[in-house]
Amino acid sequence: MPLVLSLLPLPVLSAAGPEEKEPESPLNRDELSLYTPPEQNYNFIQPEPGQIEETVATVRRSVSGAVRLLVSGKIRKNQTQSPARLQVGKDTYSYLSNPPKDFYPRAGVIGFTGILGLFLARRSRVKRLLYPAGLMTISASLYYPEKAANIAKSTGEKVYAGAVQSYAAVEKIFKPQEQTKTETEKENKP
Repeated sequence: MPLVLSLLPLPVLSAAGPEEKEPESPLNRDELSLYTPPEQNYNFIQPEPGQIEETVATVRRSVSGAVRLLVSGKIRKNQTQSPARLQVGKDTYSYLSNPPKDFYPRAGVIGFTGILGLFLARRSRVKRLLYPAGLMTISASLYYPEKAANIAKSTGEKVYAGAVQSYAAVEKIFKPQEQTKTETEKENKP
């Protein structure tokens, strides 16, 4: 019942003492300070550049010519590669304009698992890299198992070859030390 009474609009009256008097006339909107515009006497003074700003400006001016030459050289180099890039763009556009069945829901789920991985990997830079990549890989492998099996097979072979090479390198590094230790032990045992 008290909750219902709190929702009802009731007038609140107060007892005015003899010292309090009601204002004789209501205030105009122009008289209130809230509605009056402030004075426009602003003078902006540009601060003088400091030593760091001057050094940065000098370095920027001296490097800008070299950067322009590098960029123009890269632009010329990219102009020869642009037909291939243009073809990739056209292929991507045609694929996305006529996608296979259930492409967008699958892409949405894979992207969502990446965002979920970022959410789960708080407070660690390594986790921020591994969790989204791992979860997206798992969800993509659920939707595309044949491609995932092919990638896992080729990657597994490469990882195995790298592991064998690293094992051989580590063995090569530590084996001479073990041989010298055994030779010194044999010399110490008369």
